Amino acid sequence: MPYVAAEDRYDRMRYNRCGRSGLLLPAVSLGLWHNFGGVDPLERSRAIVRRAFDLGVTHFDLANNYGPPYGSAEETFGRLMRADLRPYRDELIVSTKAGYDMWPGPYGEWGSRKYLLASLDQSLARLGLDYVDIFYSHRPDPDTPLEETMGALDSAVRSGKALYAGISSYSAEQTREAAAILGDLGTRLLIHQPSYSMLNRWIEPDLLDALGDLGVGCIVFSPLAQGMLTDKYLDGIPEGSRASRNDSLAPESITEEIVGRLRALNGIAAERGQSLAQMALAWTLRDARVTTTLVGASSVAQLEQNLATLERLDLSADEIDEIERALA
Repeated sequence: MPYVAAEDRYDRMRYNRCGRSGLLLPAVSLGLWHNFGGVDPLERSRAIVRRAFDLGVTHFDLANNYGPPYGSAEETFGRLMRADLRPYRDELIVSTKAGYDMWPGPYGEWGSRKYLLASLDQSLARLGLDYVDIFYSHRPDPDTPLEETMGALDSAVRSGKALYAGISSYSAEQTREAAAILGDLGTRLLIHQPSYSMLNRWIEPDLLDALGDLGVGCIVFSPLAQGMLTDKYLDGIPEGSRASRNDSLAPESITEEIVGRLRALNGIAAERGQSLAQMALAWTLRDARVTTTLVGASSVAQLEQNLATLERLDLSADEIDEIERALA
């Protein structure tokens, strides 16, 4: 049967303004880093994406090398666009990135104009789209002049192949410089995508202030610290988990000290009537400078559990203090 989106899809989602722009993003966005590659069942990916849109998730975040194999997450989403989401294209925010290794040789990674613009063309072909809404520089390049990298993002926007420019994992100083270069070229920096969670707070000392000053939005990735901020690790490392496979989460990360913190946080979440994961997602959104938090999902049930966070986003000052003590 042809997919028809739920009529009430906008009734429960909260939408936040992305910095000082005209763009609103859902408080929770869906990332396709894991579980949408060529090795994953297409029908499971389709069910997750359909359910996400039915629940008001309008932003789908990709990168050129998401998979595995590289490029296959974009190919999967392209198939879903053609089969299900094409009538709703103007209701969607689709983003992609380039910066990490994608193809062999000296032009297949980092931040050169050659790589970024070639990668964007390849991404559009895999997605089957004329444009993406946001195109990111996925990481700062220590060797390429920032003027060249930002010039490539400006060209992507001016060509109509991207509507907005973004950066990911740039420091506060680099972010201010990037925004200034883009501004001089006539293109605003829309958004920054940093990692951020209760266990990874590097953006708090300087970057959030920079984003607030510049009017740049913020979409945080790994808000659950690669699954640590769930109930998976309350009793150590379970079989089949990312840590047990050493898959983007090193087993030595799960120390007795960390497990103790997780148990304390889980107790606070239980008092709030939430899971640890739901409280951790709400915590990332407590600062108004964070526009949206980016979640993954390996099933419709997991997606629904994450989106249930929206039912209880408030955190009192006492709860925040209790969380800080648990993390200390």
